[in-house]
Amino acid sequence: MIQEWKNIKASKDPRMTYFVHPVRIVWQTTEASAIDQAGLLLSEKTAQPIHDSSRRPTCVMHHDGQAPGIVLDFGVELHGGLELSVGMGNNSQRSYASFRIRFGESVMECMSELGGDTNATNDHAMRDLRLQVPYMGAERIGNTGFRFIRIDFTDEHKQIQLIGVRAIAIMHDLEYRGSFRSSDPLLDRIWSIGAYTVHLNMQEYLWDGIKRDRLIWAGDMHPETSVIQAVFGYHDVVPRSLDFIRDEYPLPEWMTTFPTYSVWWILVHHDWYMHNGDRAYLMQQHAYMTALLRQLADGVDAEGKVNLPNPFLDWPSSTNPQGLEAGVHALLIWCMDAGIRLCGWMDDAVTAELCSRTAQKLRQVRPDCNKSKQAASLLVLAGQLEAEATNKLVIAPGSPEGYSTFYGYYLLKARGEAGDIQGSLDSIRQYWGGMLELGATTFWEDFDLAWLENAARIDEVVPEGKVDVHGTYGGYCYQGYRHSLCHGWASGPTAWLSEYVLGIRVEEPGCRTLRISPALGNLQWVEGTFPTPYGTVYVKHEKADNGTIVSTVQAPDEIQIIRA
Repeated sequence: MIQEWKNIKASKDPRMTYFVHPVRIVWQTTEASAIDQAGLLLSEKTAQPIHDSSRRPTCVMHHDGQAPGIVLDFGVELHGGLELSVGMGNNSQRSYASFRIRFGESVMECMSELGGDTNATNDHAMRDLRLQVPYMGAERIGNTGFRFIRIDFTDEHKQIQLIGVRAIAIMHDLEYRGSFRSSDPLLDRIWSIGAYTVHLNMQEYLWDGIKRDRLIWAGDMHPETSVIQAVFGYHDVVPRSLDFIRDEYPLPEWMTTFPTYSVWWILVHHDWYMHNGDRAYLMQQHAYMTALLRQLADGVDAEGKVNLPNPFLDWPSSTNPQGLEAGVHALLIWCMDAGIRLCGWMDDAVTAELCSRTAQKLRQVRPDCNKSKQAASLLVLAGQLEAEATNKLVIAPGSPEGYSTFYGYYLLKARGEAGDIQGSLDSIRQYWGGMLELGATTFWEDFDLAWLENAARIDEVVPEGKVDVHGTYGGYCYQGYRHSLCHGWASGPTAWLSEYVLGIRVEEPGCRTLRISPALGNLQWVEGTFPTPYGTVYVKHEKADNGTIVSTVQAPDEIQIIRA
């Protein structure tokens, strides 16, 4: 039998399974005696059933014509499912108990019905389902993103002993090698929540969201991989995902139909190589990457105008066609500049020269961003617009209004290049901090500061007269409860704080050379770590009385440090 098992072609899941106990009862039905001793569900006891459940106190649910229900809070966003353990019931006609389970990233989502104006769905992952648990047994259910769970006992005019409820959290066991601490606890928390948001989306592949959009989007990966580089260093979920999306879209197809997402695939590879320096892996991409660069170059005419189908940056910028065109143009410049370096590392002088000529043609055109903050930021990062002036005229005014959770990262990068560290920190506090004000424990697919007005928190039953943010807002493909409240593309501030405030920038592939150029804004001090292939780099920066910054840097001997 042992040999037969060894002959089975099985693979091991590298992720870990954790059991998480609920920390709070948010709501329960109020009918007399509907639920007895509900507080026992919060105790961290074993869920192992026993033959005589009367030997220990248990939560008892009574169905007296209306299904008793309870909403539990597990304290933080999780990926996975639920385990229910029950004792004996009093249903002589069957040997199991029936439940309805609803997962929610907000309290109101887990209390919602499918469809309707609030757009609750089972898209990509089931969040509203039925479960039968055998008496003196336990069952597991669910594979989604959630923080809250509503449990309804549905056996009419019966009762059941509910011994235990545990969330099943599935994620990689990762060391947070990068870190960030400062004189502002809010910024520290934002850095950590961005890291945790990406951590949750590092599943079998690098996903966009753990509830909906459990897909690989090459464009959306760039903020996530930037965070991974700053927090975890190397992890094989990145190359595995890059290879998957490459193989799913053989040329001449564009990745997920967007030429710009094929561009982002190249940009992710550039940054990944800069951080990890794995030339053998880069060389595996040579045939596809150079063919893709040639295909992109074919989309640029002799006058430097981009002629590619299906232009896309992010959803909020899609209503500004002129700005969208300018942003795509900037991405092509950024891509060709990266292509020059990538082809140099792969010893492909011919394709490198093609990228150089294409970049020169593109730079002949100076497109109008039409007040699009997204396009203006990309034009700054591509070297087409001067950073300080563009920030002053387009990006900074009204910020963080006009931000999106995805492209907010590139707005911050452009403002960082302009030296506007203080304005960037203020925007991070307002915009990403705004989600935290509403009870977020991970960052969302979309957010608008206007949502804060008269808003209820996502971790409470919405009081009368308050706005249900999750069920009310959202646009495009993320309306209402379909909106993901754990989206990896929203974690840009984590990477940005490490790069622009800690000031750690990779100057040579494999982190062989790092430039340390801190900028503290109104922070008095900041310290943190940064993972490299040679070990962890530690930095601390303190502001002296005269405003100068005194820095401490500790790095492995293999790394050259340039102080700016």
